[in-house]
Amino acid sequence: MENQLNLFEEQKKKWQKEVSESSIRHYNFDTVSGKPNELLYYPEAPDEGYLEKLGFPSQYPYTRGVHANMYRGKLWTMRQFSGFGTPRETNERYHFLLKSGQTGLSVAYDMPTLMGYDPNHAFSLGEAGKCGVSVPSLRDMEILFDGIDLGKISVSQTINGPAVILLAFYIAVAEKQGVPLIKLQGTLQNDILKEFIAQKEWIFPPEPHMRLITDMMKFCTENIPKYNTISISGYHIREAGSTAGQELAFTLADGFTYVEYGMKAGMDVDDFAPRLSFFFNSHLDFFEEIAKYRAARRIWARHMKEKYGAKNPRSWKLRFHTQTAGCTLTAQQPENNIARTAFQAMAAVLGGTQSLHTNSMDETWALPTEKAVEIALRTQQLIAYETGVANVIDPMGGSWYVESLTDQLEEEAETYFSRIENMGGVVPAIEAGFFQREIARAASEYQRKVDDKNRIVVGVNEFTHTDEKIEIPILEISKKVEENQIKHLQELRKQRENSVVEKALLKVKKTCETGDNIMPPLIHAARVYATLGEIVDTMKSVFGEWQETTLF
Repeated sequence: MENQLNLFEEQKKKWQKEVSESSIRHYNFDTVSGKPNELLYYPEAPDEGYLEKLGFPSQYPYTRGVHANMYRGKLWTMRQFSGFGTPRETNERYHFLLKSGQTGLSVAYDMPTLMGYDPNHAFSLGEAGKCGVSVPSLRDMEILFDGIDLGKISVSQTINGPAVILLAFYIAVAEKQGVPLIKLQGTLQNDILKEFIAQKEWIFPPEPHMRLITDMMKFCTENIPKYNTISISGYHIREAGSTAGQELAFTLADGFTYVEYGMKAGMDVDDFAPRLSFFFNSHLDFFEEIAKYRAARRIWARHMKEKYGAKNPRSWKLRFHTQTAGCTLTAQQPENNIARTAFQAMAAVLGGTQSLHTNSMDETWALPTEKAVEIALRTQQLIAYETGVANVIDPMGGSWYVESLTDQLEEEAETYFSRIENMGGVVPAIEAGFFQREIARAASEYQRKVDDKNRIVVGVNEFTHTDEKIEIPILEISKKVEENQIKHLQELRKQRENSVVEKALLKVKKTCETGDNIMPPLIHAARVYATLGEIVDTMKSVFGEWQETTLF
């Protein structure tokens, strides 16, 4: 016990030294009544497993946070996922959000872009600009970030199947702005494994997709050191109907798979792992969500250190973005969604998120209006500045309930890891439909509870209005958006040097065949204004397409 106390004091002093060397915000961190808040609360006489399971912030296993000062040093990045209509319309929304106090941008692309189609493709009919912004070319990306210095703003892009192509567009815009690539900050979602598991927006078969991801990881590690190359996403797994435990396990299993592929490609784990980030859902079971984030940090740290041999502590630290749960928003009594979002955002902050998106109340009806987006952003600002939850690190730490939930979720995740390993890993498990079946069962069970009123959804299966009239404003996307995007695409193809484009596309094809790094030819194709659809079709001619095995 004496050795344990000595080690505890040693780790505490190490943490305190790091705090003294860290930045601190100029803010009053006392309670509203004027009572002083300590930065961190911990036991005077720690239990046997305290250091092993909890420890101090910024110290392995990071259960209590990845930064010594956490939000006293810097608040989380406040993002609003935004994209609709034309690039010009979305650009105007970005300027509005930045003016309103947002500190990072998150790009939402429309369905044709997500699936790798130009707006004039037959499959794009009626979808251009509807669920996000239409960006089929470098010209559109230039308009999207007009007047926004990419060297000063962190940009997250929610794109997966054609992610490497959109990154090429983004890099080309930065070059045109004169921004050195070493200054680019942001995140590319680029998580194709969760697409096969949950969101279903893939293009090529699993192995070619994984090759593209490792190519991109290599390129960014060497050329864009501040850029997060993959945002490993549990968000969509949860939105598909998984439990918190499944979201935790499947997301981390995907993350470990990217690590394994990177190492198999000859990369040192400590060269690329520090730039991997995560993207979690924040659902409505308040304490379970907090416990999920704490368990995620602990699991990732242990596996990276012990299984994958990472030596750099930055490789052990799980950093994550959170978005409140879209699947919990209701079309009925949509104003209730403001409260739902606030509870979920609070859980994310108490769980130690690094950035946060809050959903808008009207998103079950349409893309959000400016007013709804502003309310969602103000929700984050209220949490940051008026609730006091950012004044203390891990205020839920030591709660018997939260610690028990954290342990339970960790155990559940480890059980899933064993099952996945016995199937040969994540890719074989995807091909066998394992994840899809597990999520379907969980979603069915939850819906049964709602139908039986064993789970109450306010305004849906209880506390309802029989004559409800929805009176909130709805954002309408005009048919002209599609017409304009098709017109601009036709003009682009007339104005560019098409012989140069053809040569660039041929180079992309040859690189797909040879196995050389795909990023340089993609960036060149972007520079000469090859379109998204043209590049994807070229790559399909080599890689083929993927059809999921149907499960019933």
